Amino acid sequence: MGKFVVKQTKNGGYKFDLKAGNGEVIATSEVYTTEAACLKGLRSVKANCGSHIEDQTVEPVEAKKNPKFEVYTDKAGEFRFRLKARNGQIITVGEGYKTKNSCLNGIASIQKNAPDAEIVKE
Repeated sequence: MGKFVVKQTKNGGYKFDLKAGNGEVIATSEVYTTEAACLKGLRSVKANCGSHIEDQTVEPVEAKKNPKFEVYTDKAGEFRFRLKARNGQIITVGEGYKTKNSCLNGIASIQKNAPDAEIVKE
């Protein structure tokens, strides 16, 4: 079972990582100014993780409404995803993947792990 790990950063902000059952980080949040804002972002991931996927790596891009996962390629040519909330704000991002299939597996892991993930504060 996955878990959200909430921790305070060196600069005094707060962030969370969603970790799979094996401890691997699946997704990371931005840095929030307060723990309450961080927990609100975490709850948004739980609420929106079942969203559809907009693949921005193919033309034409079939635009989807928020909330959604966006799959794109970064400057290094790796595949990445970001989860956007209903208001269009990015609420979590994934690491860079060498293949699109691996990136899609990362999204599937969020969809599997996030809804019931426990919240752990470090």
